[in-house]
Amino acid sequence: MKFLFAAGAFLTFAAPAFAQDSENAASKDATSEEEGAPSPYFSGDDLFGLSVAADPQISPDGRQIAYVRRTNDIMTDAAVSSIWLIDVSSGSQTPLVTGEGSHGSPRWSPDGTRLAYVSTESGGGPELHVRWMESGVSANITALPEAPSAIAWSPDGTRIAYSARVPGEGLTLGKPPAKPEGAEWGAPLQIFDRVTYRNDGGGYVKPGTMQLFVVDATGGAPRQLTHGEYSNAGSVEWSPDGRTILYSGNRREDWELEPLEAEIYALDVASGAIRQLTSRKGPDFGAQYSPDGRRIAYLGFDDVGNAFDQTNLYVMDADGSNSRQLDAALDRGIDDLEWTDAGLFASYEDDGEHRVAKVDLGGDIRPLSPRLGSTYYALPYTGGEWSVSDGGTIAFADASSVRPPDIAVTTRGGTRRLTSLNDLKLSAKRLGQTRELSVTAPDGTTIPAWIMLPPDYVPGTQVPTVLEMHGGPYAAYGPEFSADYQLYGAAGYAVVFANPGGSTGYGEAFADRIEDNYPISNFEELMAVVDAAIAGGYADPDNLFVTGGSGGGALTAWLVGKTDRFKAAATHKPVINWTSQALMADGTAFFGRYWLGALPWENPEHYWERSPLSLVGNVKTPTLVLVGADDYRTPRSEAEQYYGALKLAGVDTALVVTPDSSHNNLSQTPSQQAARTASVIAWFDKYREGANAE
Repeated sequence: MKFLFAAGAFLTFAAPAFAQDSENAASKDATSEEEGAPSPYFSGDDLFGLSVAADPQISPDGRQIAYVRRTNDIMTDAAVSSIWLIDVSSGSQTPLVTGEGSHGSPRWSPDGTRLAYVSTESGGGPELHVRWMESGVSANITALPEAPSAIAWSPDGTRIAYSARVPGEGLTLGKPPAKPEGAEWGAPLQIFDRVTYRNDGGGYVKPGTMQLFVVDATGGAPRQLTHGEYSNAGSVEWSPDGRTILYSGNRREDWELEPLEAEIYALDVASGAIRQLTSRKGPDFGAQYSPDGRRIAYLGFDDVGNAFDQTNLYVMDADGSNSRQLDAALDRGIDDLEWTDAGLFASYEDDGEHRVAKVDLGGDIRPLSPRLGSTYYALPYTGGEWSVSDGGTIAFADASSVRPPDIAVTTRGGTRRLTSLNDLKLSAKRLGQTRELSVTAPDGTTIPAWIMLPPDYVPGTQVPTVLEMHGGPYAAYGPEFSADYQLYGAAGYAVVFANPGGSTGYGEAFADRIEDNYPISNFEELMAVVDAAIAGGYADPDNLFVTGGSGGGALTAWLVGKTDRFKAAATHKPVINWTSQALMADGTAFFGRYWLGALPWENPEHYWERSPLSLVGNVKTPTLVLVGADDYRTPRSEAEQYYGALKLAGVDTALVVTPDSSHNNLSQTPSQQAARTASVIAWFDKYREGANAE
């Protein structure tokens, strides 16, 4: 289970008062440009119009790809989602579902004649729609109180299964007085009795559970297939004969206190009878039938109480017997599967990249040509979305260090990019270029690392450098496009980034380097990264800065408590106090038990020794603190504790709160992203030697 994502985002709009100095400093190199001409450097303005290609879904015959295009709109200050269609042979594109509302989750019918999708085009909430491709006519299949997920067509194309939340009653205590007609009273009490009573990005949890439904593909009343006071979530998979649906869920009575428990269940569609197919301590999920229906591939791992375990690939008979692991020789975590007539395909992180491989039932794993790109364009996380046709053609969002992902497809000779959503816009920009660094930790372990140099970098010169650290911490960076980094580069900063111990894609042992000691053990590794950037002749040792979000925010606070080498720091949505984090975050049942190995009152000393708050007395580095107002993953209270502690310790600090923002940076509007990153650059410029020199 991964932890958190890092902070994101961007430059130029209204920010704290000190942002103006940053903009002046950042624009110095542009003064030679013609007055009034657009800057040749990436700026916050360039976030608007930036487009990301996501969720590519190739048709069964491999001839067409439906994908989601998300474009930042300057008039609404929001990412607008639409669905587009690509002809694979010619590369021509057609807008499929656009206009008012948000549109996504395209899914092809088995015969490729229709496309199901989720849209708010009807004017209400997200609803399930189907488009008949030949006629271009769409119909609203079912109206739902909340968004459907895990959409799956039946093999004959007559029905669609999906999961959705079913409202519940919730706990009531006592009875309020009767309200007179016409009276205006305050809002009623909110009463919670769930372990997880709020979710990041979703707010305070409404009573109810996720359940499985099926509806006719031509519309009508849906039928609820699962019931009970536990949630049924995850992927949904039909058997080839259409009689059975596979799904994952936790049907234990204590499901709220077992966050990693999930089993695969087989539901008989006709009778509603449910059979449990897996039964181990740990999660099993992502089930995929073989085309002949005889076997099931799935993902999972044994829960042994670690903070992280790699997810493995298994296959079993359709009745749940004869389970065996297929990827024992890979030592990488599998994150997605697809089984078509062309074979079994799986994706995984590997050495700073996200790859797809073909897997045979003998355990042979053959990596394929696609290099997937993450749609999280703010920072260079690895990741990617993909799908496979019946014939084995793969559609995917591709990776690049100089642009957000486009849609690409496999060919006999390799891959072919089908879209160029940002090429014209970015062709006029001077962008920072990324180079690999050679880094060795004090114990001899190689630490993967890169540096993005600012535009117009002169070889042999040392420049101000920002160490930026990923969240997770069980996640990974790679040489991919980052809007944040390009904004730092435009302001004259190099950005050094790395995958220290705990990062994924390098094997279980590498991830386990932080087991029971995070963030303590990362300090020497990260300082070795900084030293390598200096030794390479890139980083100015007198102008070093540090930042990161979520897990990277915790590391930022830890580093400035251990060293004075950085001129200034900016910690985004950090974990500061593991006791309050374990009890206040939206993973109450997870953090203490798995990350700290005990509940706070059982081992308070261990909680304290791993908390950056314990080091505040050592901090001399001016430190900016940033957080989203509605962050429930690393709650706002964590950042505010640190801000208060720094004030009491006499450290120069300021607090930046982004309104209506959850933990994910992309929950912020483009203008908020720009303003927030402008504030970080301004904070660094305030302490950067020579920044204000004329």
